Amino acid sequence: MSPLSYIAGLRPWLAGMLLLPMLALASAAPAQEVLRPQVVGGLGGVAQYTEFEEPFWRDTVPKLTDGRVRPSIVSLDNNGIRGQDMLHLLRLNVIPFGTLLLSLVANDEPELGAPNIALLSSDIASQRRLVQAYRPHLAQILSERYDLELLAVYTYPAQVLFCRKPFEGLADIRGRRVRVSGATQADAVEALGGTAVVTPFSAMLDTMKRGLVDCVITGTLSGNEMGLGEVATHVHAMPISWGVSLFAASKRTWATFDPETRGVLTAGLADLEQKVWQAAERDTQEGLACNTGQGACRRGKPGRMVMVPASAADEALRQRMFERVTLNAWLRRCGPDCLDAWNGFLAAPAGLPPRKELD
Repeated sequence: MSPLSYIAGLRPWLAGMLLLPMLALASAAPAQEVLRPQVVGGLGGVAQYTEFEEPFWRDTVPKLTDGRVRPSIVSLDNNGIRGQDMLHLLRLNVIPFGTLLLSLVANDEPELGAPNIALLSSDIASQRRLVQAYRPHLAQILSERYDLELLAVYTYPAQVLFCRKPFEGLADIRGRRVRVSGATQADAVEALGGTAVVTPFSAMLDTMKRGLVDCVITGTLSGNEMGLGEVATHVHAMPISWGVSLFAASKRTWATFDPETRGVLTAGLADLEQKVWQAAERDTQEGLACNTGQGACRRGKPGRMVMVPASAADEALRQRMFERVTLNAWLRRCGPDCLDAWNGFLAAPAGLPPRKELD
């Protein structure tokens, strides 16, 4: 599909908004011309976007580049942009810089989804180690298949279970309808005996208020910020997943920046990535504190939920369900390439033996 054909299928106002920056960057520019690329960040209204991504592109980048680059940024979910389309919009250079939520883009490119497999890790240190081990492969996939430059890898705080009614552990998902963000969380819920309901982040609270789901899986702090305390009574401390996202640039746009500017942006994004991961760890704990009303709650609203601690039984169940269900489901969706990728990049860091074949 040609870029213009793809753009024609978008909403007219969105097509115009995205096409203009692409055309501006496509023209030859004198060395001192101000570049004004369009950036699509992550989910709006949560800390990763409001406290880190938006200020970085709006304020920090112009300072770092002495005014040579003055981007504009919009969030992924508040401007008519479907997260499922981001790989293609970036590949076509319709969007020059953008965020890829692995829970969404893995539907088209399952091999990207390995760091986001549900139940992969139960703490952020393990999660980051596995992400770093797989990062070279992520960069290779984006470069060779989509002509994209991987610039950063972010994570949202721990994605945990919020429920309307009491529960004591992961096994109690059985028989409940649970909001999930994508296929791998659905694999986990179905394996535990629940019914997975894929729901956009922005519709999650309404879905729970209307009784269409019994539980939701979302970030500890973002769930608090969006008001889940109005309906949920219990929150589990164990991460189901971590909400990993990639930040990438179209190589055609990236090449329009001179080497010095690319170097400055690369260093700035490395610093931003570090801050986002540190914040994700803090926000995981602050989210639990806010939801329960126990402990420091700087940004959220103190609530009265009961926190269900992660028990030894939960950890044993997580490990068993990962090895037998969510990993296998991901491998089946992707096939031999994912088997090779798992064995080559992640099996050893995950402390598991290589898989000899698809189950």
